[in-house]
Amino acid sequence: MNDHDRRDAFLDALWLERGVSEHTLSAYRRDLTAWIVYLEAQDERLLAPGDATLIDFVETCRERYHPRSIARQLSCLRRFYRWALAESLMSYDPLVEIQAPRVQPGLPSTLEEHDVDRLLMAPDVETALGLRDRAMLEVLYACGLRVSELVGLTVAAVNLRQGVVLIRGKGDKERLVPLGEEAMAWVERYLRQGRSELMQDIRQPPLFPGRHDGFMTRQTFWYRLKHYAQLAAIDKPLSPHTLRHAFATHLLNHGANLRVVQLLLGHSDLSTTQIYTHVAQARLEALHAQHHPRG
Repeated sequence: MNDHDRRDAFLDALWLERGVSEHTLSAYRRDLTAWIVYLEAQDERLLAPGDATLIDFVETCRERYHPRSIARQLSCLRRFYRWALAESLMSYDPLVEIQAPRVQPGLPSTLEEHDVDRLLMAPDVETALGLRDRAMLEVLYACGLRVSELVGLTVAAVNLRQGVVLIRGKGDKERLVPLGEEAMAWVERYLRQGRSELMQDIRQPPLFPGRHDGFMTRQTFWYRLKHYAQLAAIDKPLSPHTLRHAFATHLLNHGANLRVVQLLLGHSDLSTTQIYTHVAQARLEALHAQHHPRG
């Protein structure tokens, strides 16, 4: 078995045991391939890296990449070598003494509520395509979904009678998220008036179909979002994740409990959600500075 085969065996095991996303697997494949190529240039192999080679590789990455990228690369290598130890392919972990760079959490970009309102009203709901996109935007903001969760929704996942949607998130974990009245109304209208016009076979599962009755790609939705941002004259950095950030920040601004926001977002660790308390605090400080006579 060569190094590329070992890489593939590790990724297969990771997929089966942890249920990681295809995005993570793709990133890990790139990281391991880069490490294998670097080792081959030094005439070394994946299961026997030299200490100096490993240190040189990390230093090379420090010069070229952002600390977040380096941290992800090291996380990938740590997982690989722990897997190799567990499979008795190695007798030691070569990364034991290697420290990951310290990554300062950045505040996520978000939108003000009036910006969100303009964005939601941008699609032309007199067309089936615009109706689909309006429903997608409403669900994205109402539920705080990841874009992969949004485009992967099926008709069966939505329960309009109970007003909830079943989300299959990271690690194949499921959670129920309330839709809210506005999103429910738009989804119901879209199902009644728009979906059948966009699909040749309405028995297919995608709630929001792309081409050929299949699931829409993340890239397609990203382009649609950019289009509506232009129509709404929103010149701030905008991505599908921006609406997820807005969902969390606006909930906290209106008094939601952090633990509730964690459950709605599908975060496994509360510390991941706590970044939004900093966003809310930063907004309060900005409002105070802008409006208080002694701000």
